Amino acid sequence: MMKKDWKLLLIDDDPGIRKVMTITLEDAGYLVWTAPNGEEGLSLCPRVFPQIIITDIRMPGMDGLEVLRCVKERYPDIEVIVVTAFSELDFAVKALQLGASDFITKPIHDDALQVALKRARERYATRKELRDYTAIIEEKWMETAEELAKTFNFQQILIDSSIDGIVACDHESRVIIFNKSMESMLGYPRQEAIGHLSLEHFFWEGEYDKFRLKLHSEEFGGRDRLFLYETTLRTAAGMKIPVQLSAAILVEERKPIGVVGFFRDLREMRRLAQQFADQARLLQQDKMISLGRLAASVVHEINNPLSGLLNYARLMLKILRQGAPVPENAQKFTGYLNLMESELSRCSKIVSNLLAFSRMSKMEFTEVDINELLGRSLLLSQHRLSLQNIQVETHLDAEVPKVEGDFNQLQQCIINLIFNAIDAMPHGGRLVLESRLDPRHELVVIRVKDNGCGIARDDLMYIFDPFFTTKKEGKGLGLGLSTVYGIVDRHKGAITVESRPSEGSTFTIKLPLRK
Repeated sequence: MMKKDWKLLLIDDDPGIRKVMTITLEDAGYLVWTAPNGEEGLSLCPRVFPQIIITDIRMPGMDGLEVLRCVKERYPDIEVIVVTAFSELDFAVKALQLGASDFITKPIHDDALQVALKRARERYATRKELRDYTAIIEEKWMETAEELAKTFNFQQILIDSSIDGIVACDHESRVIIFNKSMESMLGYPRQEAIGHLSLEHFFWEGEYDKFRLKLHSEEFGGRDRLFLYETTLRTAAGMKIPVQLSAAILVEERKPIGVVGFFRDLREMRRLAQQFADQARLLQQDKMISLGRLAASVVHEINNPLSGLLNYARLMLKILRQGAPVPENAQKFTGYLNLMESELSRCSKIVSNLLAFSRMSKMEFTEVDINELLGRSLLLSQHRLSLQNIQVETHLDAEVPKVEGDFNQLQQCIINLIFNAIDAMPHGGRLVLESRLDPRHELVVIRVKDNGCGIARDDLMYIFDPFFTTKKEGKGLGLGLSTVYGIVDRHKGAITVESRPSEGSTFTIKLPLRK
C-alpha cells in the first residue's frame, strides 16, 4: 500500500498537538482524521475505518489505555500507537501488554514517530496477509490435498509469526515444535532443537523442576495449566533470560501426549521498568543539585540573625553578671527577647522549608495553596536573589483556589525556574512571580518571568529534553527543565515558554483545578 492509502486517526485533547501532528502526518502522505477525546475517536472508527490510531495516554474522560482496550475489542486489526510522557513508562508497558503496536514519548520527535508508524504499517500489512491467506484456505479447505498442505503451512506461519516463543514436546519431553521467536530468544537453530533436545535443556539449573511442580499444581491457572508464570531460561551461549511462561499439558483420549509452552521475553519490560526507576533517581539527583545551591544560600541567610542573637545573649549575660537587673534593664531584656524570638522564628522557618524540600518521598497528592508555594520558594531563594541584585515583584491573586498536587515536587519546579532566572541575570535584573485563576478553562496559572539573557530560538524546542543545556560545562547537567516538564505532566498540567535573546523569558505553568 502507498502512504496515501493509509488512513490515520489522531486522538489528543491538546488542539495544538493535533494541529502540528496533522500537518506533519499529512506532509508524510497520510490521510488524517482527528478527535479531541477517546469517545469521539471511537465514534469515528466505523465511519473512517483507519488502519492506525495514535492516542495520548493522558486525556480527560476516557484515557488512552481505555481507548486501546476498546479498539482491540471492537476493531482488532487496527494498530494503536500510544503517546506517553517520559515519566509514564509504566503506562507504556501496560499499553504494550494490551496489544499496542508501539509507544512514543513526549515531546514527540519526528524520527521516533516515523519509526513507530513504519512498525505499525508492517504489523498491519502482515496481519492482513495472514487474514487473506486464512480466507483462501477456508474457501478451498475441502477441495484438494494441495489445500490441506497450505493449511499446514499456514499453521506453521502462525506459529513462526508469533511474537512469543513457542515450544511443544511429546510425552517423552522431546521438542517437536520450536518457532522462530524461540530461535531468536535462545540462539538454538531449529534443526538442532527439534527431535534432539528436551524441554528441560532450555531451563536454568533447578528451574525445570519448579516449573513441573507449578504445572501440576492449582496455583497458576489450574491443574495441568500454567498462566503467566515467571522463570529463567538459558541461551545457547549460557546466558540467563527472564521469561513469562504460559503452558498446558496436551491430552488426547484422556492421556497426556505432551506439553506446549508460550514464552515471553521479559528483558525489554525489565529495561523499561529500570528506565522508569532511573527517571526517579534523576528527579532526586536534580533536587540534590538544587539543594546544594540552596544550602549555601541559606547559610548566609541565617548567619546574620544568628550573629545578632549571639550578641544579644552575650549582652544580657554581661548585665546579669553585674547583679540583679534593674527595671530599666528588664525592659531592655524584653525588647531583646522579642527581637531574638522574631529572628529565631525566621531562621526556623527557613531551615524547616529546606528540610522539607530535601526529603525524598513518594508523590503524595494533597491540597496545595499556590500562593504559599510561591512564598516558600522565594524564601529559600531570597539570599541568592539579593546577592545578585535581583528585584522581585509578586502579583499573587488572593482568590486563586487550591489545586491537587504534591507540594514538594511543585516547589522543586518553582525553585528550578527561579534558579534558571537567576542564572540568566548574572548582573542583576527583575524577577516577576504571578498567580491567577483562568475560570474559563478551570486552570490555575503560574508565571515566572525574568528580563535576563533569554533563549535562542533554535534552542527553544529542545529545552525540556533531558541533559540538554545551554550553560557552560560544569554549570549544569541539563536536568532542571526536563524535571520541571515531568513533574508538571504528572500533575496533568502543561508548561510553555516565551523567550527572546536579550529580552528575557517567561515560563507559564497551567494546573487543573482541584475537582
